[in-house]
Amino acid sequence: MRVDVLTLFPEAFRGPLDVSVIGRARAEGLLDLRLHDIRDHAADRHRTVDDQPFGGGHGMVMKVDVLDAALRAVRAEAEPPGHVVCLSPQGELLRDALVRELAGHPRLVLVAGRYEGIDERFVEHCADREVSIGDYVLTGGELPAMVLIEAVARHLPGALGDAASPREESFADGLLEHPQYTRPAEYRGWTVPEVLRGGHHAEIERWKREQRLRRTRERRPDLLADDARG
Repeated sequence: MRVDVLTLFPEAFRGPLDVSVIGRARAEGLLDLRLHDIRDHAADRHRTVDDQPFGGGHGMVMKVDVLDAALRAVRAEAEPPGHVVCLSPQGELLRDALVRELAGHPRLVLVAGRYEGIDERFVEHCADREVSIGDYVLTGGELPAMVLIEAVARHLPGALGDAASPREESFADGLLEHPQYTRPAEYRGWTVPEVLRGGHHAEIERWKREQRLRRTRERRPDLLADDARG
């Protein structure tokens, strides 16, 4: 998969995306991540990327012409032109189903907004969708873009090594993950559930399912449909 990021701060991505799962995916050629400075496509010598909003208001708005020029240049670099995602608190919430959908695209183009936002004409005519990582506002779209890249990269074939891993994590089937334990089996009187030490695989799977349902009901009841499972 190729992921292009249009941003005013390419340097923000260096470091967090060079380690762990993403770092390995990039090193092994599973993820081709490219960073593009939006200012490189400004037409004036001051590299202006924003201006005052029509109708008044606080802050500045990112310019449609500069963003469009940046996007057209990046999309022209390779085929396919890519699925364009604007990171915005007004977008659809980044849930597991959306992550899996995005992971199915051979190329994503992420646009990290700043200031008061992006000229709506760019969103309307150039973006395929807007995505939000939660109901709160950040200074810019760089951190949300990193979150999206991390979530999507985990679903690239070979990225995790164990092909079963993404299917067993939280939200994989609409439920939270079951509790996890490792050695020592007892510590300060805190013990691992006996069922996990018994070696009876059917009972272990039943316990895991029960725990996933219980945790989801207690912590995220919104994930359960009206016709709750089991």
